[in-house]
Amino acid sequence: MRILRATLKTCGNATGLVVAIDVLRAFTTSAYAFAAGADQITLVSTIEEAFSLREQKPGLLLMGEVEGQPIDGFDFGNSPSALIDLDLNGQHLVHRSTAGTQGVTRSINANTILASSLCCISATVRYVKKKSPATVTLIETGVFSGGWGDEDVACADMIENLLLDEPYDLNSIIRRVQMSRSGSHYLDPTSSVFPPKDIKCAIAIDHFDFAMVVSRRNGQMVMKTVP
Repeated sequence: MRILRATLKTCGNATGLVVAIDVLRAFTTSAYAFAAGADQITLVSTIEEAFSLREQKPGLLLMGEVEGQPIDGFDFGNSPSALIDLDLNGQHLVHRSTAGTQGVTRSINANTILASSLCCISATVRYVKKKSPATVTLIETGVFSGGWGDEDVACADMIENLLLDEPYDLNSIIRRVQMSRSGSHYLDPTSSVFPPKDIKCAIAIDHFDFAMVVSRRNGQMVMKTVP
């Protein structure tokens, strides 16, 4: 198995199977939404797309952020901990984020797309191994200039180790998430936008035993869980 890496700038060139990674916080939040009972999540690039989908189907719930900040008119922000006690049974959500959902929507040449974070990492690896692709591209969606994104690189490193049955240092992975530039946002115990509970959700390794697989439906990217 050949394992490649990509960012938002290069993921459009990826073919075959890709795994879009966003630890802080999009695909941790998506996982917690599924755990709260959500049936499916449509991933979009823009705020306008999200509102347009809800106009077409008023029952949809909107979730996401712009540069980490909640969006006026959305039902939820991008906080996984805010979803823990909610009942989203059977709900269809639309998710827009600055990094994670962009990695999915920009992967225009991929045949198979998964979204992942640390809280569902082993299920993701199990799904990839079952597919046994010749090439896997790991998209580190949070990598931007200025030192951003080591939390996603750490997750990609662990996925690669697991795929290749190589050893890894779990404590090191967790520390890298906590000490990443994005991780520093969650140090303020009074923050409502970046609550410290979110990083606890993000480093809850294998908290969920499902993979998140994206399908193209009528031009939309729709994500569901696979055991």
